[in-house]
Amino acid sequence: MPNFNIVKEVKPKKTFRVSSVIGKFDLQTEHIKEQFIGDIDLNDEWQIGCIIGSSGSGKTTIAKELFPESYITNFKYKSETILDDMPKEKSVDEITRTFNSVGFSSPPSWLKPYSVLSNGQKMRVDLANGLLQDKELMVFDEFTSVVDRNVAQIGSYAVQKAIRKTKRKFIAVSCHYDIVDWLLPDWIFNTDSMTFQDLRKQKKNRPEIKFEIYQTRDKSVWRMFAKHHYLSHSHNNAANVYVAFVNEQLAGFISILHQPHPKVRNIRRVHRVVVLPDYQGIGVGIRLLEYIGNKYINNKYRFTITTSAPSLINYFKNSINWICRRFGRNIKHLIGDSSSRITTAWEYKL
Repeated sequence: MPNFNIVKEVKPKKTFRVSSVIGKFDLQTEHIKEQFIGDIDLNDEWQIGCIIGSSGSGKTTIAKELFPESYITNFKYKSETILDDMPKEKSVDEITRTFNSVGFSSPPSWLKPYSVLSNGQKMRVDLANGLLQDKELMVFDEFTSVVDRNVAQIGSYAVQKAIRKTKRKFIAVSCHYDIVDWLLPDWIFNTDSMTFQDLRKQKKNRPEIKFEIYQTRDKSVWRMFAKHHYLSHSHNNAANVYVAFVNEQLAGFISILHQPHPKVRNIRRVHRVVVLPDYQGIGVGIRLLEYIGNKYINNKYRFTITTSAPSLINYFKNSINWICRRFGRNIKHLIGDSSSRITTAWEYKL
């Protein structure tokens, strides 16, 4: 990684307004000159870096000078759906797998245009787009600048997880110091002090997430989650409902129904499970599923789920606690015919 000595000089034309300001504030020169000197001392054995500092300290100038071809922002989104804005040579499976990897895991949102997405979703879409461009290095300027700070921290953790599953390199450029503990970078360059810190030998642990689950009789809470469910907006009022809070913010929903069976009476199945977009990518859905699964199993019930969601299926396949009971297209759920799509049925075992 390079040493740098960057000089930026602005020479405004001496218009009436410029001359007025120079005279009014007794400026000694009509030229504005800035110099940025530093050293990012790293070899290639890193994946995540962070250029951080206050506004006006030179973050963008340094990043653009050192990595001019690696920016992943300023993509042009013109299509009616995010899916069609992704690189044309990529398959649907590659695109949706990448969406899931960065925590953009709401299929209904994949069918929306970029302009209507939340700022948190736009950040994840930009990252997914960068990953699909096959860039070896991605530099994300103004990282998390336009999202709520709780969302920024959760999103930073989801982003670093996605990057570390690849061989890519990622540099976040930000004025927000609160993301550092969540992004878990291998190095930081601070533009306030022009100092470099190598963090590769430090143990990386994200801050604790306050995770709480409550049962609720208020079935209307489903309205907040319905549009994010990949399959249906409907909900059976007979289901038992539980909600999850992350850092005291509503984040997840799960509901459980009795599963009719000719011989077995103690089967409970997941009716709906949804995580709000801003909290996807950090394992909220799995934690919610398995917490509730433990609760029912400890009360002598069998606990099952039928799903076609790729992110859940990929997790279940690699877990010793989830047993695949069926894979195919040949069943009908109580909510309607599912024969046109592949579904999988799983049972949770302790």
